[in-house]
Amino acid sequence: MKQAVVIGAGPAGLTAAYELSTRAGIRPIVLEKSREMGGISRTVNYKGNRIDIGGHRFFSKVDRVMRWWLRMLPLEGGRNGAEAIRYHGMERSVDAAPAGPDPAREDRVMLLRSRKSRIYYLRRFFDYPVTLSKDTLVKLGAWRTAKIGLSYVKSALRPLPDERTLEQFFINRFGKELYLTFFKSYTEKVWGVPCDKISAEWGAQRIKGLSIRAALAHAFRKAFPRKVEGALHQKGTETSLIEQFLYPKFGPGQMWEEVARRVRELGGEIQCGWRADRVRTDGWRVTAIEAVSEETGERRTFAGDCFFSTAPIQELMRCFDTPPPTEVLAVSDGLVYRDFITVGLLLRSLKIHDGTPRGRKLISDNWIYIQEPDVLLGRLQVFNNWSPFMVADPSTVWLGLEYFCNQTDELWKLPDEPMVALAKEELSRIGIIDAGEVLDAVVLRVEKTYPAYFGTYDRFSEIRQYTDRYENLFLIGRNGMHRYNNQDHSMLTAMMAVDNLVAGITDKSNLWDVNTETEYHEEATAPDRQAGLQGGQ
Repeated sequence: MKQAVVIGAGPAGLTAAYELSTRAGIRPIVLEKSREMGGISRTVNYKGNRIDIGGHRFFSKVDRVMRWWLRMLPLEGGRNGAEAIRYHGMERSVDAAPAGPDPAREDRVMLLRSRKSRIYYLRRFFDYPVTLSKDTLVKLGAWRTAKIGLSYVKSALRPLPDERTLEQFFINRFGKELYLTFFKSYTEKVWGVPCDKISAEWGAQRIKGLSIRAALAHAFRKAFPRKVEGALHQKGTETSLIEQFLYPKFGPGQMWEEVARRVRELGGEIQCGWRADRVRTDGWRVTAIEAVSEETGERRTFAGDCFFSTAPIQELMRCFDTPPPTEVLAVSDGLVYRDFITVGLLLRSLKIHDGTPRGRKLISDNWIYIQEPDVLLGRLQVFNNWSPFMVADPSTVWLGLEYFCNQTDELWKLPDEPMVALAKEELSRIGIIDAGEVLDAVVLRVEKTYPAYFGTYDRFSEIRQYTDRYENLFLIGRNGMHRYNNQDHSMLTAMMAVDNLVAGITDKSNLWDVNTETEYHEEATAPDRQAGLQGGQ
């Protein structure tokens, strides 16, 4: 039997392994340097309280991905008797059984969850996406609202020509005043560089089609809805306006632990604790991957007929036994990544409340974009609302505070105890919690979470041209392609790579075309939901 070597056990790597096993008749060996499945889509279990790093809504307008997810984890039953999901203009049965599994009794289940995200700015909540509702206008004030409206009209009538930067992208779609009010400071907090230094391609990829016009159209549809009983019918809904999504009972990592289990059952191997550090080639083909054990330092060689890499491009390019040309290495070395810190805080209660009976106990947001410029905090997750099974004690509130930084920053180097102190102080300062209500805390750091669209990214085609020469090497996934893909896009690159392999297609253009089409498919893995008025992986 032929053998494949897959670097990385994230969504793309495990999808490739499963597809190779089931469709190509090729035995996969997955090399994963950590002990966890899912990459940045993993779930971290801290004393029974689970953390979803970055937030992963399971939604895609790609039918193939939706069917794949529900094949791994069937949808819960009890949805008012409905037994079908409607999306992308189609309807399909969720399960052959009269009802889906009960999440209170069974663990292998996908939940159907409601989406709510808001912006926290001026110590107040604003709708997300921003709408021209009475509530928004009152909170912004007459003068600021008038400037936003006039600025938008100006941009609509006279858009900036030659749109190259993210700043120009935002201004052309929202006007300068709204950009300055809601987008500029948050986006620069996320990326650490000015918006005029980021390529407009980032906006084009992440927030296609969204604008004030789209937000107003969505508000109109909400005011006059066309109700479809028991449906998840969202083909015509822009990414950032999706209002329902699927979610594994125990977070995204549960999906990838299930996929890993199936890969092993099918005869594949998943080698944990092995870091790939050398790519052997014979000129036009890859012949083997060398890896070192993170625990013992032992070296092993994994030979194969085909190879799939989700490793960061910057690392992969330094692994070839025949070094790439100097100019190509200069491009890979100049690629930029943004790193990520999550502080989990367990509390008795919050200071902020909604004006509903339930909201007096716990606000209903999945996550909140912290637009306040006087704190470093970028986004706040409420894990109770992703899945009630993410929290060990339902009477407590389990939060995830998200900070964006570089490994060279002092914030990244801050020890855990002062990092927790900073998180508690910032949330207290902006009126969301009382620090005395904190029961426990944990700090998680994730490297190279977000590939950036600046640095030498404008020369990325040189890397693609070089790696594409190896006909049996497939770069897939977010870091594997240095593309800000969501989870479903990463999976689709893996699926299509296996398609090509089965069909004997050596041209990889269709892989690089994923997520460059007009429509956008979301699972919401990333911090740019706010910066796109996004988003996430």
